Amino acid sequence: MAGLSFSSRELRDLSLAWVALSVAFAVFFAGGGTAVINTLAAGAVGSLGGLLIVSLVTAGIAFLLHELGHKVVAVRYGQRAAFRADYGMLFLAVVAATAGFLFAAPGAVHHVGRITKRQNGLIALAGPVVNLVLAALFAPLLLVGVAGVSSLALTVGTYGVAVNLLLAAFNLIPFGPLDGATVRAWSTPVWLAAFLPSAALAVGFALFVLF
Repeated sequence: MAGLSFSSRELRDLSLAWVALSVAFAVFFAGGGTAVINTLAAGAVGSLGGLLIVSLVTAGIAFLLHELGHKVVAVRYGQRAAFRADYGMLFLAVVAATAGFLFAAPGAVHHVGRITKRQNGLIALAGPVVNLVLAALFAPLLLVGVAGVSSLALTVGTYGVAVNLLLAAFNLIPFGPLDGATVRAWSTPVWLAAFLPSAALAVGFALFVLF
């Protein structure tokens, strides 16, 4: 796409945020810092490495493409857009994961230029929509895993669907700096059409995993 470019700073911020969030999710998936220490003490380094790789291709990609979705649409509307990581929040995400909590506020795509409320709403909507598409793409892996064909497919599919549905629903909450507030400020019907299915899918999938 014409005008879509990345500065060295932006590439660095994206890479560091991708890795930091992947580590945080991997620690959370493992059961927290105590579980990680016990696993290391037992010499099962390979299992943690495998979990990190799974996190990189599920949670990491979910975050990365979410932010790129914002940027691509912003550039499409003639904006100057770039992702800026929040290093304090990234550190907090890793610390929270060691305590067994999930917290992810890695930064945001900042864009400047003349823009309408509709265009701003569509830019905000792009990130959650990307996550819904990714959840659909991970779903076949989950089905393969549920069928008992591959335990790896089950793990990757479960995390891929879960993380993307969670990110879509959470970011569409109409509060503060979240995408949902911007979308709702533009159009309440569009926000409802995006948020209600996302929230229902996230809750439904959580119940499916738990029961």
